[in-house]
Amino acid sequence: MTTKLVMASAETAVPGESHPIEQTVLPVLLAMSFSHLLNDTIQSLLPAIYPLLKENYHLTFAQVGLITLCFQATASLLQPVVGFYTDRKPKPYSLAVGMGLTLTGLVMLSRASDYHLILVAAAMVGMGSSIFHPEASRIAHMAAGGRHGFAQSLFQVGGNLGSSLGPIAGLVIVAHGQTSILWFSALAALGIYILYRVGGWYQRNLARHLERTKARRMAAANLIPRRTVIFSIAILLLLIFSKYVYLVSLSNYYTFYLIDHFHLTTRESQLCLFVFLFSVAAGTFAGGPLGDRFGRKYVIWFSILGVAPFSLLLPHVNLVTTVILTVFIGGILSSAFSAILVYAQELIPGKVGLVAGLFFGFAFGIGGLSSAALGKLADRTSIEHVFFLCGFLPLIGILTALLPNLAKTKPLPLTT
Repeated sequence: MTTKLVMASAETAVPGESHPIEQTVLPVLLAMSFSHLLNDTIQSLLPAIYPLLKENYHLTFAQVGLITLCFQATASLLQPVVGFYTDRKPKPYSLAVGMGLTLTGLVMLSRASDYHLILVAAAMVGMGSSIFHPEASRIAHMAAGGRHGFAQSLFQVGGNLGSSLGPIAGLVIVAHGQTSILWFSALAALGIYILYRVGGWYQRNLARHLERTKARRMAAANLIPRRTVIFSIAILLLLIFSKYVYLVSLSNYYTFYLIDHFHLTTRESQLCLFVFLFSVAAGTFAGGPLGDRFGRKYVIWFSILGVAPFSLLLPHVNLVTTVILTVFIGGILSSAFSAILVYAQELIPGKVGLVAGLFFGFAFGIGGLSSAALGKLADRTSIEHVFFLCGFLPLIGILTALLPNLAKTKPLPLTT
């Protein structure tokens, strides 16, 4: 389906007189998922070309980690602020502005003449991400009807597919040089166009959305004690910590592990990274619909703790088994985030932007800090030691037992 057809369908699928956001608006969700694919393809270019940057600029592992830290820090620190602000004052066209910042960072990265400019470019891409994720998650929630898990998973799978394309794009950049990053600016321009059109749908349906949000917040008031909400959010953040530190160890340092431990070439290691990231994308979609059907707590439990047997075994096997284990790890672990995010939004109804900003921001921040810390640890010890220690992180999933069970909502029909 072309972008024009997707956006035209999104505009005509929800006539003003038929309660537009009481049904699942599939064309809008598809447009947001595709935008997420574009956004995260661009962002995944950065770790995909780490081996090239490390060689061209003679970087240490700690300096490679610092690049990720700059990207993740701007994204993580700004996302809760953006979410909190737009909960109060929605900005339908802010998504297009955020993609514009990402485009700016992309151009800067293609033209960077030294390491410090790379850090600035990474920070600009992070700023674009800080605007995109809270507002895009809000639109997915707005278009979900009662299928919030389905909507969030569909939105997330676009991002994970985009992330999986990063290593493939990285091969193009490695073959043609750093300036070829500029070729991918067309993806950002396409994203700006789509997000501008989605912003129009958002603005037309905003008033009804605000009315329904207010009613939902009043109806849910005092159903769950405040202390329980705070405790549950803390547990969810610990689960995000375990998920993303381990995910960063693979997404950022898997290629180095394969090169160092199995003596693969850069090209071969990037293809293995693609296999892992594609498994992450393939597994993402399962978490949301399963959470809608069986309860999000059980999906969270399985998706975090279920990785532990594979992660503990990973540092002790041969190359073929390593690739196979990472497919299981990616597929299982990727189902967690959609379930966690929707569970948190149900804990705090009416604060979709704040919750999305908090959890996306925390995930990005933990990703950045852990990338720098793991890089430093790898410099002091070895990549193999990093993978051995990180293998214990999924055991934190045991804490899921402390979360309260939330009632499941009945899914509403699709609008196509």
